[in-house]
Amino acid sequence: MATASVSFKSREDHRKQLELEEARKAGLAPAEVDEDGKEINPHIPQYMSSAPWYLNAERPSLKHQRKWKSDPNYTKSWYDRGAKIFHADKYRKGACENCGAMTHDKRSCVERPRKLGAKWTSKSIAPDEKIETFELDYDGKRDRWNGYDAASYKLVVQRYEARDEARSKYLKEQQLKKLEEKNNGENTEVGVSDDEDIDDDLKIDEAKVDESKQMDFAKVEKRVRTTGGGSTGTVRNLRIREDTAKYLLNLDVNSAHYDPKTRSMREDPLPDLDPNEKFYVGDNMNRVSGQALEFKQLNIHAWEAFDKGHDVHMQAAPSQAELLYKNFKINKEKLKSQTKESILEKYGNAAAEEVLPRELLLGQSEKVVEYDRAGRIIKGQESSIPKSKYEEDVFINNHTSVWGSWWKDHQWGYKCCQQTVRNSYCTGAAGIEAAEAAADLMKANIARKEAAEVEAPAPTEEKRLATWGAEVCDDLVLDEKKLAEALQKEDLRKREERDERKRKYNVNWNDEVTPEDMEAYRMKRIHDDDPMKDFLH
Repeated sequence: MATASVSFKSREDHRKQLELEEARKAGLAPAEVDEDGKEINPHIPQYMSSAPWYLNAERPSLKHQRKWKSDPNYTKSWYDRGAKIFHADKYRKGACENCGAMTHDKRSCVERPRKLGAKWTSKSIAPDEKIETFELDYDGKRDRWNGYDAASYKLVVQRYEARDEARSKYLKEQQLKKLEEKNNGENTEVGVSDDEDIDDDLKIDEAKVDESKQMDFAKVEKRVRTTGGGSTGTVRNLRIREDTAKYLLNLDVNSAHYDPKTRSMREDPLPDLDPNEKFYVGDNMNRVSGQALEFKQLNIHAWEAFDKGHDVHMQAAPSQAELLYKNFKINKEKLKSQTKESILEKYGNAAAEEVLPRELLLGQSEKVVEYDRAGRIIKGQESSIPKSKYEEDVFINNHTSVWGSWWKDHQWGYKCCQQTVRNSYCTGAAGIEAAEAAADLMKANIARKEAAEVEAPAPTEEKRLATWGAEVCDDLVLDEKKLAEALQKEDLRKREERDERKRKYNVNWNDEVTPEDMEAYRMKRIHDDDPMKDFLH
């Protein structure tokens, strides 16, 4: 089986090899032995037992299937916590300036920062820590419990035991104290109630102890087959033996079917029995109660939502379907409450109103009312005026009449103040007088304007000024001195237009144009139709 390397064999040798392997599998021939003298299982497949050609194995072996390249430098040890190697008496050069240890510097020191470090005081020098380096293997790097000391858990157990012991001691002291007060006859009623509380606490503690002692009441010891040949194991009993099995409740052949593989009986085995006397009504009861019913409703909602165009699937995205169903229920409750509130607001709630007094409910009168065959009132009661669906006799903004009680010039208004603006504030009689005075004043202004238009003079011809680009008048008189200054200003403006660098930043602009400025502009401007315009500058 576990051959060393593939070598050429004749047909006869190959047949003998197959016969030998069959004999080893049948137990007629001894098993093959590897380099270490261990027997090789003949049932191992050839692709596992055959060594690769590049290993050059001379003898049959299964060494190539084991971890034969293990590194001897790997270790599973851990750091020695809190170990110290040397304790110096004075500060050494290169040590930590804070505590004086040589194994770290001041930045990595974990001790409390001293006001004056060990470098300057040479006191309380900390010992040097033991620094170790390990080269862990694959399992050692991923071992969460590497370096854990199981004995440290004893401290946790001791702390809980001490707490329980102190609690029981305190309760006993309280009980003795209450008994002394009871014997002395002080606070009898309060003492009795407190004694009951203390007794209940003690009973609870005793019940905890009894429960811990009786935890194995539902365990059954039996033999369990193991790889080692057999050992005693513990198997939890899932049913109390005093209960009657469901398939024994009704032995009729035509009763509810019991499935022994799933241990289920869906129908009720005793349908004619009083429901108050039955403790088992079939497994179908679980389908319509508890979370099973909610899950059924969730599935139905997912199907209906999918039919209406929502991309939801209970099996593909259960969280999405559950969230959608949750939002659906919230919106449904909101809509239901809004509808209820709107109905109550419109029609009122007769159940919540105050009960009428007894005198009105059982009151009597001597008033006679006659009706005809159709149920109409003939005599004895005045016909009531039908009410409108709109609110009546509601006065707003201090008005004493409703909107529409006054009409003028094709406009509705209030009769109390004669205003035609609906949201206006009532001004009363003073507002009416002010409105009439304003109307009279407007009429007087219109009449005066019409009279002024009749007596208006003929329009005069507007005099055109020479300063605004019109033709120069014949009687225009110019000041020679002002004209010379205007020509100089026009020349300066022309130079600034040609060269932007000469333009000043702070310019005091004067928009007043005099006739002399306009004459200087006419004299300096270039006419497009002038044949000598190119020779002016």
